Amino acid sequence: MSLLWTSEALVAAMDGRPLGPMPDGISGISIDSRSLQPGDAFFAIKGEAMDGHDFATAAIKAGAGVLVVAEGKLPSLGRLTAPIIVVEDVLAALEKLGVASRARSRAKIIAVTGSAGKTTTKEALRHVLSAVGKVHASAQSFNNHWGVPLTLARMPDDCDYAVFEIGMNHPDEIRPLVKMVRPHVAIVTMIAAAHLGFFRNLDEIAKAKAEIFEGLEPDGAAVLNRDDARFKLLDKMAHAAGVEHVYGFGENARSTFKLTKCELHADHSDIAARIGGHDMIARIGAPGRHMVQNVLAVLGAAQLVGADLDKVAIALNDLSAERGRGKRHVLRHPGGSTSSHPGGPITLIDESYNANPASMAAAMALLNATPVTGEGRRIAVLGDMLELGDHSAKLHAALADLIVGTGTQTVFLGGPEMRALAEALPSEVKTEYRAGVEDLKPVLLAALQPGDVVMIKSSKGIGFAKLVDALLGKFPAEPTTSKQT
Repeated sequence: MSLLWTSEALVAAMDGRPLGPMPDGISGISIDSRSLQPGDAFFAIKGEAMDGHDFATAAIKAGAGVLVVAEGKLPSLGRLTAPIIVVEDVLAALEKLGVASRARSRAKIIAVTGSAGKTTTKEALRHVLSAVGKVHASAQSFNNHWGVPLTLARMPDDCDYAVFEIGMNHPDEIRPLVKMVRPHVAIVTMIAAAHLGFFRNLDEIAKAKAEIFEGLEPDGAAVLNRDDARFKLLDKMAHAAGVEHVYGFGENARSTFKLTKCELHADHSDIAARIGGHDMIARIGAPGRHMVQNVLAVLGAAQLVGADLDKVAIALNDLSAERGRGKRHVLRHPGGSTSSHPGGPITLIDESYNANPASMAAAMALLNATPVTGEGRRIAVLGDMLELGDHSAKLHAALADLIVGTGTQTVFLGGPEMRALAEALPSEVKTEYRAGVEDLKPVLLAALQPGDVVMIKSSKGIGFAKLVDALLGKFPAEPTTSKQT
């Protein structure tokens, strides 16, 4: 078993008190007894809904090597059969361990924030840097007050690169996290109307994202979207935070990481770019103009941490979209290709993980660029964009501009906020509105025909992933030898 931490180092980093005979060390760190692997340390974190101390016995049954528990909870735990490290506060102990992990690491560290594209950019960095070294990156979207220290604490001491996603929906959330991560490169993907319910305007969102500059290592670099309207504000705030190296990415002529040519296709994109004076061409395996923009930041960051750009460019060829973030499925319709509905399989684009006005625009562009077969239709299945506050009705209604006059003329809408869009769409757009996902599901399943391209997009909390699962359950995957993205 490869040790992530020796027990001695684990106890010392957290100022813990060991109880019972300690193992040599631990192979991993878990905060969820359901996904815990034998040999992991189980951190009994108390969350908003559940307390990890209630799952201590389950963690032992799953094979936990050691439990990290709070002093105040110890009397209520009874006799436990696993070694224990007692701390004052479990989350604070995890943070201390994360700081210790960062202190021992020699990896080049990249941190990513922004209103959209954080996870996609982080996963693209994980993918391409794996072609040139050992990479550690946050799992899923572990980007908050527990996800970031957990990702830090899990970082092996021998990795060459590490990539962290840092999110927020209020001011002062990024600042303490980035000071733990201490990145060499900080990327801000874009500023858009995400979490606008907690801010007065986009400038306030930009200022909250700019907290990421405060944790940069001395001589570190900020990588900013030069095509974004808030570039000048972010540039100013980066320099105010003492960042001397600020670089732009995009199509703007003054970008250091500049797109010079782009050809968008249904399942990939071909680009030419000038990356800090290095001319290169690449094929991006995941489609979409938004993916091209993210890749420019990826290429810029890769150059700044000294990665071999030629190897990175080759790795982009088999980049694929993640579940909920553009992953594609080709599904067989039971009707096949018939005289009444000639066409091929159904193409499903799963964008069900998150949504705000900017990512909605990117998803609709992707849908409109995807060809249908036979008499198939482009179908948008859209759910509420959350955390928009008083701006919600106006921003949902404004989505009509993304639909009217495009190749998407069939729309399924779900959620209370989407009623505003349903009322804004003209009669020529065939629209079905339902209050929620369960009401929408049978209507959508019954409506699909051979050759359709259907894109499902919503904030995660609306539960549109259930629609994706329903389609995958009803329509079998089409056998294919081509690469699916």
